[in-house]
Amino acid sequence: MLTHAAERLPRRCVLCNGPARGRDLCAACARDLPWNHQHCAVCALPFVAPASHGHVCGRCQQRMPAFDRCLGMLCYQGRVPWLVQQLKYGQQLKMAALLGDMLATFVTARRFGEAPPQALLPVPLHAGRLRRRGFNQALELARPLARRWRVPLLTDCVRRVQATPSQTGLSAAQRRRNLRGAFVVDRPPEARHIALIDDVVTTGSTAAELARVLKKAGVERVEVYCVARVQRNPPN
Repeated sequence: MLTHAAERLPRRCVLCNGPARGRDLCAACARDLPWNHQHCAVCALPFVAPASHGHVCGRCQQRMPAFDRCLGMLCYQGRVPWLVQQLKYGQQLKMAALLGDMLATFVTARRFGEAPPQALLPVPLHAGRLRRRGFNQALELARPLARRWRVPLLTDCVRRVQATPSQTGLSAAQRRRNLRGAFVVDRPPEARHIALIDDVVTTGSTAAELARVLKKAGVERVEVYCVARVQRNPPN
């Protein structure tokens, strides 16, 4: 009886604690989130100043990443870091359901009717970090997309074999070197079009290295879908 009574309780917004419908986020708080409207057409880097549609940032013009496109839903600012950290470090798995469902809606709209990827690959955690955390937040975020598109989740074809140290404060070039050899493809995926799922993309170095090894294993197209994109890349 208590369980059924709890299910009848109205949803409350995780940000303002006001009433919410359908999701644990009210419409007003959803509107106030820093949506990533102006961004690089390749890496989803948010632009500070308005830019024309399809504009490519200077870094991608100089060095195109190994992935083909990144779709970043939110800018990593305001209340977004709190939402992500509640999932990653606060063990609040309901945040994965909320953010994953939002990401599924966002990506579906941004793809403008294109055929979905043939499979989704949550960015793997190193085994040690996975044991400490108890779950992979990227996998939890990917589940709503996999259900909506009815595509498989790849959880056993790629491993993270290096527990890379914190990348905070490193330049983009240092991050690339730090990640070289971090991933190993144990079983080449049959899918030729794969989307990587992650919570936050900072410089795109992790996604680019994972895309590099996937393409070396025969994957033809790799996209990246993330909840949030950090606004300013560190220097080269």
